[in-house]
Amino acid sequence: MENVILVIHLILALSLIGIVLMQRSEGGGMGLGGGGGGGAITGRQAATGMTKLTWVLAVGFLVTSISLTIVAAQNASGTSVLDDGGLLPPTTEDAAPVPPVPSGESLLPPSADGAPVTPPRSE
Repeated sequence: MENVILVIHLILALSLIGIVLMQRSEGGGMGLGGGGGGGAITGRQAATGMTKLTWVLAVGFLVTSISLTIVAAQNASGTSVLDDGGLLPPTTEDAAPVPPVPSGESLLPPSADGAPVTPPRSE
């Protein structure tokens, strides 16, 4: 369903861009462009077919935008990406337990001559 709405949304967006670019400029912004239809004294011009089509495409674009938002909100889970566990290092509960070291033995590997290595003392 979401893919169908998305495809319709993209088609409407491209159509809206095309129809706006094909329209004749009214020259309102910087005094440039075509204007037409009687100058600045007249009121609004009659809506042409292009203007009506622009409104239909714009309304369709807004409807599909809202629909995509609703569908995405329904499909969203309430968990975070970080809650999946794959991105975070293991916590102390998840780590493998360290076996206890018998007294008198060192955790360091033996030296080259086989004698146990004692850690240096800090003074």
